[in-house]
Amino acid sequence: MPTLQIILGAAFDGFPEVGASGDNRRMTEIRQEIGPDTPAAEPVAAVVRFDTLALDDKLLRAVADSGYTQMTPIQAKAIPIVLDGRDVMGAAQTGTGKTAAFTLPLLQKMLKHENSSASPARHPVRALVLAPTRELADQVANNVKTYAKHSKLRSMVVFGGIDMKPQTAELKTGVEVLIATPGRLLDHIEAKNCNLGQVEYVVLDEADRMLDIGFLPDLQRILSYLPKQRQTLLFSATFSPEIKRLAESYLQNPILVEVARPNATATNVEQRFFSVATDDKRAVVLKLIKERALTQALVFVNSKLGCARLARSFERDGLRTNALHGDKSQDERLKALEAFKRGEVDVLVCTDVAARGLDIADLPAVFNFDVPFNAEDYVHRIGRTGRAGASGLAVTLVSRDDTRLVADIEKLIKKKIDLEPIELNEERVRREPRPERSRPDADDFPQAAADAETEPTAVPARAPRLPQRSAGAGAYKASLDPFFDRPYEPSPSAATRGNAGAGSGASTGSDALPAWDSLSVSTAASSRGLSPNIKPKRRVAALFGEKVTAEQSD
Repeated sequence: MPTLQIILGAAFDGFPEVGASGDNRRMTEIRQEIGPDTPAAEPVAAVVRFDTLALDDKLLRAVADSGYTQMTPIQAKAIPIVLDGRDVMGAAQTGTGKTAAFTLPLLQKMLKHENSSASPARHPVRALVLAPTRELADQVANNVKTYAKHSKLRSMVVFGGIDMKPQTAELKTGVEVLIATPGRLLDHIEAKNCNLGQVEYVVLDEADRMLDIGFLPDLQRILSYLPKQRQTLLFSATFSPEIKRLAESYLQNPILVEVARPNATATNVEQRFFSVATDDKRAVVLKLIKERALTQALVFVNSKLGCARLARSFERDGLRTNALHGDKSQDERLKALEAFKRGEVDVLVCTDVAARGLDIADLPAVFNFDVPFNAEDYVHRIGRTGRAGASGLAVTLVSRDDTRLVADIEKLIKKKIDLEPIELNEERVRREPRPERSRPDADDFPQAAADAETEPTAVPARAPRLPQRSAGAGAYKASLDPFFDRPYEPSPSAATRGNAGAGSGASTGSDALPAWDSLSVSTAASSRGLSPNIKPKRRVAALFGEKVTAEQSD
């Protein structure tokens, strides 16, 4: 019990009361034992080095190969508890190494099952890690493989958007650690590609999103396939009271491990909020990138369509840009993310699929082009920068319609937000207005007007009538060819036919018919004249050799 008091005393110090709202009964009892008047536990020397933990040399060597020697606070508190076999709810700021906090102790506990047998039966699934997004699942899988590279434990990842056949073939060979997204895991379960009957450890990474209403039905189905006796771990940067109460229904006497105030943002991230008109947001992003000499930046938006449009706009501004959203195929999403990590892309415009868990080394800045609808997503978005102790910049562009969303963020992070004005240069990045359309006057083409006066015509030349329109959006555009602005002039052949019709005595002077009318009258006057293209009818008897008279044929 003393050890538990030290851990929970640090975890509950400064947090809201737990017992009043019917939260975890176990944690309530511990809170009452400690009590508000109980003297605080004396500071205990924290375990800061990995080699002081009860970890196998294979794991310590893999950690050293990754360049880590000291543990973060969440790792120092969570790893010993997980090794003891307790259920854990771990909450810590973004970028503090929560993945290693559950990966290392689970691998340590599964080393007793490692073997070199080729039989799939010797490699059942013993640890299941569920992640809300494909990118996060792939990143967790890479970390697991890194820490287990010196052991014989097998691991793999399954997620949607790609063909199931390669995943099925690998599952048939047997794996000890399975990292998956809920939808694709259910597909494999229904296809009987994997058996979860021997799972001993379950991890919900980004647990608040996993317990969200969108994932909860799938999560409940998956948990129904698992044994009742198991160790369950929940890790996230944000835990609302409702999510905590819901999580307790899946845990057995859990221990809450918190190393900072709940829903706290990273302290090494500079947070700026600018009051900007919607049409000026892109200009503000370009201005800040130039002024701060930012080499790379993540730009978050709320919609897939807006993500694609904004990426194309940044491309026209001369930035190497790519888009990352749910409508892209999984291969395109992975390629875009890898190109950004390699530095081949300056700006990655993305939706909230990239807001959780992604670890991008030395990312200098994050822009919230749109204020997120959920305040928790703000904490995760800005957590993509300032990771592993580095500094970062988080800029949020607030328009007039975002007042309520900003108030929700203030309530979550418990910090007053000050909106700052920002000045833009005169040359704002806006869409160029369409040029005015106007028809030219006769003075614009003096040569054409002179030709119209000098050329002989059968009809008196008239000055072109120009519609009187205002020089607005509906005005006419100047013609490129003056020929189309000249009045009608009958051709010489038409004039000749008109004169011939007048000489025939039909009419003279102004009563003369045009050439096309005179032709129609003469054609109508002919008696039953047929077109040469129409053959006269023949009687049926003529087809059999009977002679037909002219009267009969008529």
